Amino acid sequence: MTALAPLRGLVVIDEVQRRADLFPVLRVLADRTPLPARFLVLGSAAPPMLRQASESLAGRIEIVEVTPFSLAEVGVESLARNWRRGGFPLSFTPRKEADSVAWREQFLATFLERDLPQLGARVAPDALRRFWTMLAHYHGQIWNAAEPARSLGVAEGTIRSYLDLLSGVYMVRQLKPWHENLAKRQVKSPKIILRDSGLLHTLLGIRSELDLLRHPKCGASWEGYAIEETIKTVRPDEAYFWATHQHAELDLLIFKDGRRLGIEVKRADAPTMTRSMAIALEDLKLEAIAVLYPGDRRYPLNDRVDVVPLREVAGGLKGIFPKRRRASHQK
Repeated sequence: MTALAPLRGLVVIDEVQRRADLFPVLRVLADRTPLPARFLVLGSAAPPMLRQASESLAGRIEIVEVTPFSLAEVGVESLARNWRRGGFPLSFTPRKEADSVAWREQFLATFLERDLPQLGARVAPDALRRFWTMLAHYHGQIWNAAEPARSLGVAEGTIRSYLDLLSGVYMVRQLKPWHENLAKRQVKSPKIILRDSGLLHTLLGIRSELDLLRHPKCGASWEGYAIEETIKTVRPDEAYFWATHQHAELDLLIFKDGRRLGIEVKRADAPTMTRSMAIALEDLKLEAIAVLYPGDRRYPLNDRVDVVPLREVAGGLKGIFPKRRRASHQK
């Protein structure tokens, strides 16, 4: 209090996870009238710290997630590099591929051995590394705790706690299923996505572009990258996937400003209309579907479905769903 109270203007506090006892002090400082200073608090996010911040500073705080580099930030000409290396700055920027790979390997070791324990995790680094590696092979799939629990020889509850830990520190996304009262049996387990494609590739043992293109998880990696980039740039109000036991599915269902929109991801030269897309349009009452693919030409499949180059994601919602599409549908 003695150090912070006299300060004026913008005050930046870094590595706040090391001093969580600052939050009650910040509450007192934020309640002053007139307010002489505002505080920008930086640090590694962990669920306990976020809960403490939200409880201590209720109504006084806005939490902003700072993601690794997005496609919009690095430029569409760097799409392949961004996918292959991920978005962490010291992984994305090196001139040599080997330096990027080395940084990611060191990051994983440091994160497991030092950072997670500092954030309060009480899991052996080796056990969590094995689980994280196993999770990489589930990337893009529906989650089922039973098989990893058997493989690691632990209870399903322990496996779920590992998954929640990695989700809480923003390494893994548990993409929730959307289910409505439809006359179809719908999938109700989350889909697992490792949020940084570079770390995914390191966990899978991928060290070069050729390794990536030959790997059996190449398609799943590209799909996860497309989904993450869409969420980063669109910043939807809500995001889900949708699937039924009759094999109809939608890779990403987003709600944004009252609109209900669908995203399909196809790593193909010329995607075509599928039965799943038609079912999703009808059952989910979608305004439109964008089919993201690696090509460079946008073209329609019908009046509500467009095939869209992945690079257009850098333009956000307007890049994926241009105004003419919305106007056509409303008319």
